[in-house]
Amino acid sequence: MKYALVTGGSRGIGRAIALQLAKELQYNILLNFNKNHKAAEETKLLIEANGVNCHILQFDVGKAEATTAAFENWKKANPEAIIEVIVNNAGITRDGLFMWMKPEDWNTVIDTSLNGFYNVTQPLLKDMLRKRYGRIINIVSLSGLKGNAGQVNYSAAKGGLIAATKALAQEIGKRKVTVNAVAPGFINSEMTEDFDQNEFKKLIPLKRFGEAEEVANLVSFLASKKASYITGEVININGGLYS
Repeated sequence: MKYALVTGGSRGIGRAIALQLAKELQYNILLNFNKNHKAAEETKLLIEANGVNCHILQFDVGKAEATTAAFENWKKANPEAIIEVIVNNAGITRDGLFMWMKPEDWNTVIDTSLNGFYNVTQPLLKDMLRKRYGRIINIVSLSGLKGNAGQVNYSAAKGGLIAATKALAQEIGKRKVTVNAVAPGFINSEMTEDFDQNEFKKLIPLKRFGEAEEVANLVSFLASKKASYITGEVININGGLYS
């Protein structure tokens, strides 16, 4: 059985991505979450309404041992399962001016977005290379491309992930495994619910925030066979804000 793994998949953009991969590409879903068990169970029901299986895995992508153990246990229980798609979506913000930033606010953000990419992708990559097929899609951010005041930690994490995307794509392209990044701008989600939309909309040529489903549509395309000649790319989805 073929699976797509979505980290941070219980809510927001991650939930929309998992649903779209199930609906459009008929992938069984391996849904990772860290804390919100109720939201994960709700998402599982929505996914399975598309006629596919959904397995929930609870672990913090920033913790290497817990991540590896979760995958090993799942593989033992599902020896026939193949993970063809990895969507590294898990991420957190701990915003604040750099001069006042506490070490834990720096480390937690780096651990989740950047080290999480390593912890999740590296142990699963060997199977993709053996199968000579795979899709790795990293959810980055406008902050990782242009930087954002008050988000030095988040910008550093996402900027590092962008560079890792480009480098890994060069390493493994010959095995027909593609690696791309999707960089959302302002998307309606819990992460942006406290933003002053009227002020930010003035900066956006399309004059609105994006929807999680719009990001999910792009990810689904990159996860499909239609995108077989696209790798090492960072695709912006931001209403023209940074183009």
